[in-house]
Amino acid sequence: MSTSTYLETAVSAALAAGEFLRSHVGTALEVNEFAAHDIKLELDVRSQELITKHLLDRFPDHAIYGEEGIAGNQQSDFQWIVDPIDGTVNYFYGIPHYCISIALRERGEIIVGVIHDPSRHETWQVERGGTPTLNGKPIHVSTRNQLSDAVLSIGFAKSKETISAGLPVLDYFVSKARKCRLMGSAALDLAYVACGRYDAYIESSVSLWDVAAGKILVEAAGGKFEMKPRTDNPDKISVRASSGLLDLEVRP
Repeated sequence: MSTSTYLETAVSAALAAGEFLRSHVGTALEVNEFAAHDIKLELDVRSQELITKHLLDRFPDHAIYGEEGIAGNQQSDFQWIVDPIDGTVNYFYGIPHYCISIALRERGEIIVGVIHDPSRHETWQVERGGTPTLNGKPIHVSTRNQLSDAVLSIGFAKSKETISAGLPVLDYFVSKARKCRLMGSAALDLAYVACGRYDAYIESSVSLWDVAAGKILVEAAGGKFEMKPRTDNPDKISVRASSGLLDLEVRP
């Protein structure tokens, strides 16, 4: 089956989940868990269930790996990587900066990526070997090559260790870049890098579902994506994505 078919299904699932989330904006939201720096909503689960049904109805032998659990055939060569609400805290507080992120991995290689922002009706999408687009228009990473002209997103994770790791990075770049932002959605940060709104995104600890779709988008748009597992938590990764034109090394 062609990657275009997979991409069309992923876009359809993301749009359906987006409409579902938009329909609940401003309503009383059921919280499954309050944590020190995070919130788990009942809608996270329902959004993933909607996406899972959409994908597995079309591809019943595929696997689902998402923030809210796994489903399908976990022995399959095809694994959908799903974040049903990236930016849940923003969503809960009524801040219109959240998204749905869906990627498809075939034997370890990401071949499809979709990021959908329901608030702004923006959809980024790409398939392996294809042209990345935002609402149907081709995108490319920024051509800015001076840090003083750049806008960077510096992400902070939720543990004491990762916050401590992130603060020196923010301190280093905040005086060197034009602006540093902390917006609360890793997937949208990567989408913004892919289309040139941001020049780089740096995060010390995220999950694969946060960045899988963004990885293929950034790379297809001409950018650079680096990630490595954290030594203290094998389920988390450190990420640095950029246009590839900036010096992003943190020096004493």
